[in-house]
This record gives sequence, structure tokens and C-alpha cells, in this order.
Amino acid sequence: MAPSSDVNHLSHPCIYGDYSSSRSERKSGFMKWLNKLFRGGPNRGRGGRHLHEPAEESRVWGAPSRALDDRARAQKEKEDLGHAMALSSAEDLKRPNAHQGYNWGEDTGDDYSKAPRDTLNSSAHPPFAPTPFYPHEYRRICGGCNQEIMYGNCLGCMDTYFHPNCFRCHSCGYPITEREFSLSGKHPYHKSCFKELNHPKCEVCFQFIPINAAGLIEYRCHPFWSQKYCPSHEYDNTARCCSCERLEPLNIKYYRLEDGRSLCLECMESAIMDTGDCQPLYHSIRDYYEGMQMRIDQQIPMLLVEREALNEAIVGEKNGFHHLPETRGLCLSEEQTVTSIHRRPRIGGHRLIGMRTQPQKLTRKCEVTAILVLYGLPRLLTGAILAHELMHAWLRLNGYRNLNPEVEEGICQVLSYMWLESEVMPSFQNMPSTSTSAASSYSSSKKGAKSHVENKLGEFFKNQIANDSSPAYGGGFRAANEAVNRYGLRRTLDHIHWTGFFPV
Repeated sequence: MAPSSDVNHLSHPCIYGDYSSSRSERKSGFMKWLNKLFRGGPNRGRGGRHLHEPAEESRVWGAPSRALDDRARAQKEKEDLGHAMALSSAEDLKRPNAHQGYNWGEDTGDDYSKAPRDTLNSSAHPPFAPTPFYPHEYRRICGGCNQEIMYGNCLGCMDTYFHPNCFRCHSCGYPITEREFSLSGKHPYHKSCFKELNHPKCEVCFQFIPINAAGLIEYRCHPFWSQKYCPSHEYDNTARCCSCERLEPLNIKYYRLEDGRSLCLECMESAIMDTGDCQPLYHSIRDYYEGMQMRIDQQIPMLLVEREALNEAIVGEKNGFHHLPETRGLCLSEEQTVTSIHRRPRIGGHRLIGMRTQPQKLTRKCEVTAILVLYGLPRLLTGAILAHELMHAWLRLNGYRNLNPEVEEGICQVLSYMWLESEVMPSFQNMPSTSTSAASSYSSSKKGAKSHVENKLGEFFKNQIANDSSPAYGGGFRAANEAVNRYGLRRTLDHIHWTGFFPV
């Protein structure tokens, strides 16, 4: 309720004279009209707003006084009533901005039937504020529910208005109540939802990749597997699979080999662990060479060895060029004693333990003493290494001597790539023209169905060969592959034998 000082008291008209029956009826009619005057009509307000009618105030009427002149009573009543209405209208006109912003019509006639509506705004009773009327072009339509915003708070964004509950995140669907939000195109997002959708997460530690000092998101990404990770994981001793090169995520434990290497679960599925397990694969690749009219008559020993044994054998080898940073296979031409894996290790938790080795003295019976391959690699990678080393053996046994590293390593990589292609491709459309039907039919009959995981690994090993950055293994492969695709494998080998270089 307003303070008493803000209320303007207005004298209401009184009825003079005695109380005859006719006068009583007139007074009763006048009082009914006056009650309607103060209560107001039932149609006040517009725009759908719910209006509460004010409680009727108790009124104290003054005692009737006697007339001081001889004028007729009817004339006196008419003048007093007109005077009261005039005072009421004058009070409304004195109130500043009484109807600002509202449309009350333009009729200014003197019809007293309109006066009771004007008196509703008298100072004795605070006026009802009707809902503002806006022309159609000024009405606000909610961009969320497409309904008109009638009253209450609203939000303005993107040249559109919204009910507070209709301004919702495009991702989670909940209202955006924060002062800040993210905008992508025409869609608003919570800042946290937008970050969850757009800010890359590390696939190793599963945290948001941090922003560097320049305000940029810097991360590493594997070119084949598209594994994104924080740059710090390259230096914080995070385990990396020795076969597929993927980093070890925090929620997945890799297997640890006894020589310190790590092996992911997918590569572990088809890993070859000892010399005995590798013999069938070795003989199948020798048969692959025979099917391509490149038979190897000598019985060349093949051994699976640990990393340390392979490195020791490399030191004792006088000839050959070795892949860095790690060599996985070796075509041995010197007599050496090599420690091979005789019995495969067993799984103890996430470690491979209990491996049995035995030393084996290798004697030279031909230009090739033995083929050594690193143990614990998947079947397709082990086969690719064997195909590469067998090509070294074939070249030496067939008089290809003193070749420069780009030529020898390049043509060996081509044979490794071709064997992988025969394993992972459903047909032999991409094989060189020298690949005979016998090799194709043999490979098709021997190889069984492979899982999607193994085929993906095969594609990765092919990708490694094709995109190797080293001059001998990478550059040599690309030059050799171009020559084989143009002239065929047999003509390319003949040209190498005569000139020592690839045909141009």
C-alpha cells in the first residue's frame, strides 16, 4: 500500500434534503451506480493477463447538511453531481503519464456514460495497468517455441528473442542459464558442451589437449591410425607398441616382452613367439617365391631371436645395410653363434615371462648362413620381414653382388610389399605381370580368412613401406616399385643384374 502522503483525498458528492420514499429510491439507485463506479466493469485489462480486483475499501460518509439557498433540490443535485465528475476528471488530468504506452482510443466526446470508466484512475483507487498493445510488426516471437512473448523476461540473441526456458543448448538440450555461451553457426551451446564437442581429447590420458603459450591447441597425430595425443606423451615414457606404433592408453594395458618392448592387444592376437611357430609361415613364403619363378634351393636356417641377440649378430656381420632406428630382420652371411628362442614365453599378468633360449652355431654352407627375425611380432609383420630377408638371400645366391643400398633394399622392399598385398587383398589385380597363376592359386588356397583387425594391420605395414622416409628403404622402394610397375619384376631384375641399377 502506498504511503498516506501519496494519496490525494477527493470529496465525494453528498445528497441533500429529507428522505422521502421517492428520494430514497433515487438515493438507492445513485448508490448502486456509485458502487459500480468504484468497482469497475468486468472487462478491464487486455492481452490475456489475469487481473485481481482490489478489495473494497470501507468508506465513511459525512452527515447530510442542510441547503443554504432556495434553489430547487433537483437542480442542486444535478450541479453537485456534475461538479464531482469534473473534479474527478481534473484529478486524472493532473496525474503525469497516466496512460503512457497504452492505447485507450481517440473518442473525446462529452458523453457522461464514459465518465465512470475515467474515474477508475482516480487517486482514491490505484489504476490497473493493462497489458501493452504492440502493433504486429513490433511483437516478439520466441525463436525456440515460435510463440509470442507476452510478458516476463526474455533473452535477445542472434537478432532473435527467446523465452528464458526456450534458449537451449544444441547439444544437451538443457536451457542455457550462464552469462556466457558458445555459438557455432546458428546453434548456441553451453561452453562446457561446446568444448566437449570441439576441443580434442588426448586418446592416451583422455584429458583435453592443453592450449600452448600461443593460444593454440597443439597435439600429435599418428598419420595412419589418427591417434591424437598430448605432445608430452612422446617424452614421458608412455609405452608404444613395437609393431603398430600406437601409444598405450591409460585404460588399456599393453603386454611387456622380456627384452623391454611393448605389444598392444591387437598385435598380440597373431604374434609369433618362437622359432617352431614361425616355421609354417617361413615355408609358405618360400613357396610364394617358387610360385613367382624365384625358387630358393638351399636350405637356409631361420631363427626367431630377441632384440639383444639380433643386435649382436648385426655387429658381427660385415656386409649388409640395416634399417634404423631398429632392425627387425637380418640375412646373415657370416658364421656366428646365435641365441634363438627355443620355447615361447608364457603370459604372467601383462608380461611375457619364462622364455627359453638356446645358443646355436651357424656354419656357412653357401652365400647365406641364416635368416634372423625379431620375435613377438604379428604374423603379417613377421611374414613381411621374412619376404624382405629371403629376397636378400635370393640376390646373393643368384650372383647379384655389390649393389648399392638403394637398389638392394628397394627391390627387397618391393617383394615384401607384394607379399603383404597378396595376403590382405581379395584379388591380385595390383600384382606385377610377372606374378604367375601358380603363385596366385597357391596363395589363394593356403591363406585363410583374416579378421578385420589383421587386415588393418596389413594395410598399416604396407603404408609403412610406401611412406618410409629413409633414402635406402623409402626412396629405394619407390624407385624399384616404379620400375616393376613399368617393366615387370623379371625384366627389372635382369636389368639390375646387368647394370646394377633400376631401368629408367
